Amino acid sequence: MSLTFHWFLPTNGDSRHVVGGGHGTPATASGRDRPPTVAYLSQIARAAEDLGFVGVLTPTGAWCEDAWLTTAMVSQHTERLKFLVAFRPGFVSPTLAAQMASTFQRQTGGRLLLNVVTGGESHEQRAYGDFLDKDDRYRRTGEFLQIVKELWEGKTVDLAGEHLRVEDAKLARVPDPVPEVYFGGSSPIAGEIAARYVDVYLTWGEPPAQVAEKIAWIRGLAAKQGRTLRFGIRLHVITRDTSREAWAEADRLLAGFDAETVRSVQAGLARSESEGQQRMLALHGGGSRDGLEIHPHLWAGIGLVRGGAGTALVGSHAEVAALIKEYAALGIEEFVLSGYPHLEEAYWFGEGVLPLLAGEGLWEHPAGKQTASVQVPFAG
Repeated sequence: MSLTFHWFLPTNGDSRHVVGGGHGTPATASGRDRPPTVAYLSQIARAAEDLGFVGVLTPTGAWCEDAWLTTAMVSQHTERLKFLVAFRPGFVSPTLAAQMASTFQRQTGGRLLLNVVTGGESHEQRAYGDFLDKDDRYRRTGEFLQIVKELWEGKTVDLAGEHLRVEDAKLARVPDPVPEVYFGGSSPIAGEIAARYVDVYLTWGEPPAQVAEKIAWIRGLAAKQGRTLRFGIRLHVITRDTSREAWAEADRLLAGFDAETVRSVQAGLARSESEGQQRMLALHGGGSRDGLEIHPHLWAGIGLVRGGAGTALVGSHAEVAALIKEYAALGIEEFVLSGYPHLEEAYWFGEGVLPLLAGEGLWEHPAGKQTASVQVPFAG
């Protein structure tokens, strides 16, 4: 089995400190350290491509730049890299979204992946003109994906659903290849939608035992639909030549979280309707700086100031590789990673961890490049 690794495009800004915010909270001031210009994001994308990441996730929300427009521009500065574009199905018609995806595939040579984000924050959804409650948003997502997938198959679609209605919908040109759909959600209705429509179910970086429970849950739901899914996990990473150096970096990041920022972000996240977000908050007790290593080499410190993915793999390259193998043993095949700053951290992981996994036959460079482990002098 060859594992798949994706990186992250920080369209909310980048920094040597954690850029907080998200899930209905604004990006923190550190996001202005390295603005998300096309030039800088393209630099990250080219590094990720060279190092052997398959794709890059681009977030969605009021706190960041638009994912569709940004990736369309950055794609012109890369050759192989795919773009895992996060988008909210309630903000655009399904026929237009299917057409946009088809155009993206043709103009990039088939490098689009779609991360469907239903939206867990009603106050943020209302700012965009969406006034459905959470469960109805998920039901609409199901109708949306049904329409889009049938259009991609070349069908003419007529559907009068509870939330969406199309008549005589058809694409002039279907995408080739059809984009894979990634999706995450921890509520019962989210599990039902995932089981019916998605290709890859994504979870945030909870401890392995909790991830195992989620995988078993989704597998069971998918089996009832006669389907099988792949599984991915979204994590940050701090990997260094030695464990001591990695934890020193985690401590440095933690020292940069001022108490008022933590309080403000936690207050905003506490009102989130997302069950996944609430599970993230529970990992650090809603803002506590104590006991943040919630599983060996899994650190919940990022979640003190950042919504969404709030945990990081922390340790030496070998220790991080070992934890990746632990998740892989559960059934995780794809890892969507990030780190601050994203340019430098991509190299730490790409040159430190990926060669170790390649040496064990668990990863190979998508372009067939040979990798060599970084030699660590005087490591002890």
